[in-house]
Amino acid sequence: MTDSNVFQLSQPGMLSDPLTEVLRSGARALLAQAVAAEVAGFLESHADKLTDDGRQRLVRHGHLPEREIMTGIGPVAVRAPRIRDRVGTGEERIAFSSAILPPYARRSKSLDVLIPILYLKGISTGGFEEALAALLGKDAGGLSASTIARLRDAWADEHARWQKRDLSVKRYVYFWADGIYVQARLEDDAQCLLVIIGATPEGNKELVGLTDGVRENAQSWKGLLLDLKRRGLVIGPELAIADGALGFWQAIEEVWPKTRGQRCWVHKTANVLNRLPKSQQSKAKRALQDIWMAETKNDANAAFDAFVENYAVKYDKAVACLTKDREALLAFYDFPASIEAPADYQPH
Repeated sequence: MTDSNVFQLSQPGMLSDPLTEVLRSGARALLAQAVAAEVAGFLESHADKLTDDGRQRLVRHGHLPEREIMTGIGPVAVRAPRIRDRVGTGEERIAFSSAILPPYARRSKSLDVLIPILYLKGISTGGFEEALAALLGKDAGGLSASTIARLRDAWADEHARWQKRDLSVKRYVYFWADGIYVQARLEDDAQCLLVIIGATPEGNKELVGLTDGVRENAQSWKGLLLDLKRRGLVIGPELAIADGALGFWQAIEEVWPKTRGQRCWVHKTANVLNRLPKSQQSKAKRALQDIWMAETKNDANAAFDAFVENYAVKYDKAVACLTKDREALLAFYDFPASIEAPADYQPH
């Protein structure tokens, strides 16, 4: 932590934003549960096979070394289980090979769209078979009725517990909110996830709220925030970061009126650049970065004024897009460095 209000940013190209980390954790849990269910089904199918002294012939026997499966949200660590045949050898040995994690699998192309669909479709409507088919292909093995039942029950129970968890001991200093459209081949229309990530005073990032809804609708967001409050999150965050087009802003003003608003610089930068000719966009983007990467609020205001001076004459619409949200764009500078934040924190 430095003496300024600016936090160290992650390196360009690294997938380390809060939502990606949540999805990656969910992907890891999904794979572990899916393979565990597959193993359980395999053992059940051979339950009648016993050794001469009456013990089960096939038993679990630890795990293979951990390896990474590359997905659209980055590497996901997995460990495939081993099955031991106590009797068979050579061609008579009964071997287990996971259809979900083949021995040399190193990449999955659809895992990044699978996790949100599991929350919205797979768990709510029992469409786990379709969700796994998106990962494995429609003709993949390992999709027996008992496997699907185990997966559905495990995730439904976990989801229900998470949705009802007590939040009375929780405290968040920052909220990141966004509405994310998810499009997968098993869905006719894109669905919107309303996502809230929270940062604790210690700097830990947690998934606080997740539901389906309408991105621009205040009532959708208000329902999510009120649910958090009913479960014990009485004190709202000090600062909320989101895009200006979200219905989130009206909702949080009604639920936690003392929360300050920080406008998302990613969305704002895109909006400003869209009002400039392409020949000016590269230079203007660097000038915008000089604002929110400034060491102090005074430096940020100076960079802000310089941008206005340089572009106001020829590109008044771009400047107007920026200046109308000046206070909300610089709000994060008002928070002292003594309030811990994630190491890769930035204004969105």
